[in-house]
Amino acid sequence: MRRALLPLVPAVGAVVLVASCAWGGTADSDSGQSPGAPTGVTAVAGSASSVHVMWNDIATASDIGGYEVYRGTTKVTQVPGAQHMVDVTRLRPSTMYVFTVRARGKDGRLGPPSRGARARTPAMVAADRSAPTGPGRQTGRVLGSRMVELSWTAARDDRAVVSYDIYQGGTKIHSVGGNQVATVLTGLRPGSRYAFTVRARDAAGNLSPAGTPVRLSTPGTDDGHGTAPTGFTVTAHRSAGTYSIDLAWDPPAVDGTITEYQIQVDDRPATSLVWGGEPPHGRAHYRLYSGSDAGTGQRIRLRARLPDGTWGGFSAERTVPPAAGD
Repeated sequence: MRRALLPLVPAVGAVVLVASCAWGGTADSDSGQSPGAPTGVTAVAGSASSVHVMWNDIATASDIGGYEVYRGTTKVTQVPGAQHMVDVTRLRPSTMYVFTVRARGKDGRLGPPSRGARARTPAMVAADRSAPTGPGRQTGRVLGSRMVELSWTAARDDRAVVSYDIYQGGTKIHSVGGNQVATVLTGLRPGSRYAFTVRARDAAGNLSPAGTPVRLSTPGTDDGHGTAPTGFTVTAHRSAGTYSIDLAWDPPAVDGTITEYQIQVDDRPATSLVWGGEPPHGRAHYRLYSGSDAGTGQRIRLRARLPDGTWGGFSAERTVPPAAGD
């Protein structure tokens, strides 16, 4: 008789349950120097109140602890070292902004600012509830094992199309200005199948329907081992008659930030989890409450949704041990 799945419930404050871009500089943290300035910084208005900022990865990214994004002289956000894009929100319509990015080494040293990237937010039109039409004639071609090019015909809007968002599955992975009808996507996985869609956005943030997916396959092979969480451990605890299972793992080393994981129990999807804020740096921890069922003997593994929108490889499988506790 098959063992029933545990009723998995996340620890309060860690994550929330859901149904569910990057491209070198220099750094020399080992020699005690500050990281170099990020290069290739671009800024594109996403709506009347938001701007999408992107920058190149620094060549020795393993020495980078994070990036700080500035609007003028004001620091507006910071992101982990693996992330190279961010949406800056709560901006004013019809305003020119200048954004710079600074890298911070793992030793705490802050590098110089990048060159400024300018973006003007469009005017906000009152009571605009009309979404743009979907982009037409979406096509794509493979440029290499980790790179593809997408193109489309312009969408139409009763005011103006401000930007285009590119999705892989249901995950937004890139954004370009409303005057662009093509883009190159990098950081993809060799030997993988993709289905990209494009949606237009106007100044009020209204999104168009997605067009017909562009299906492309990158050449090469990828067994998923390089994208699997490592160091996966499972421990069980009992307190006051209630059982919990603690999971811990090291996120896969990929170009971008991972915020979503899928947990499988006995080869069946049990739950998905997403960090509501900034994901943890380094080793990740997650607690499952299983109520009065100890879950001993059940097999658990997990995988990450990668920045390119695909699922990575599974971690090693672990068996829930007998619980320790009172």
